[in-house]
Amino acid sequence: MAEIHPSAHRQRIDIVSIFPGFFDGFLSHGVVARAAARGLVELRVHDLREFTHDAHRTVDDRPFGGGEGMVLKPEPLAEALDSLGVLPASQRDPQSRESVILLAAQGERFTQTVARELAGLERIVLLCGRYEGIDDRIRQLYCDRELSIGDYVLSGGELPAAVVADAVVRLIPGVLGNAASAAYESFGLEDSTMDLLAENDTEGGLHNPVQRSQVPRSQHGSGGLLDYPHFTRPAEFRGLHVPQALLSGDHQAIRRWRREQQLATTLRNRPDLLEAATLSEEDRQTLVRLRQS
Repeated sequence: MAEIHPSAHRQRIDIVSIFPGFFDGFLSHGVVARAAARGLVELRVHDLREFTHDAHRTVDDRPFGGGEGMVLKPEPLAEALDSLGVLPASQRDPQSRESVILLAAQGERFTQTVARELAGLERIVLLCGRYEGIDDRIRQLYCDRELSIGDYVLSGGELPAAVVADAVVRLIPGVLGNAASAAYESFGLEDSTMDLLAENDTEGGLHNPVQRSQVPRSQHGSGGLLDYPHFTRPAEFRGLHVPQALLSGDHQAIRRWRREQQLATTLRNRPDLLEAATLSEEDRQTLVRLRQS
């Protein structure tokens, strides 16, 4: 097992699902698998059917009041949570660094900001709904948060649970090879937060001020904008050329080009983000020009 960086903390993620096999590939590849191998995260998947007591391992029943579909029963969910040592929300220490989350279409939107909040916790428990959902008494008794990964309906909470786990794990200190990687991207951190990161980073990604100043980023943090386009070799591919600014070696020109591309991409794909983004006067002038073009 790789050495655990002393500044990193070990996080535990528990997922409760009726389809535990869904997560086999997710747990075997990529960032999550590497983080687990290095001891930075402990991720466990629990089969809800293991907490049933009938021959058919029944986890669902018809909804009171009628309606389409079935609802996950409260007893197996409560037993699963109890077996994990999860207390009802009313009995939990207010200072506890633990969160029990229901993945549901009616939840608050999952964002990078929420991912950062969850990455700072010691433990998160993700409940995967199915069918028409879960008995709401489980939400009332145990859950302190409901999350949705988008304004659409999925057939279950397994995909959202994987999305949340992946987004959270990659933000845990020590998981990514360079501490700056999670900040220099879409929805990245602002400059002030990056400065704080730099002061506390000991992996070499941000700590060396000379190294940091030499990185020709569009800015040290994206300030809530989307990422800029990326290019690699060859310089020409099927008649398309890498933008000249990126080949110039002029860090200021690269910075200006990348910032303009961030603004253009955000304006094109997510103009709503511009309302809360950190924008300079130069940014605002660029946006005026982009809107007119």
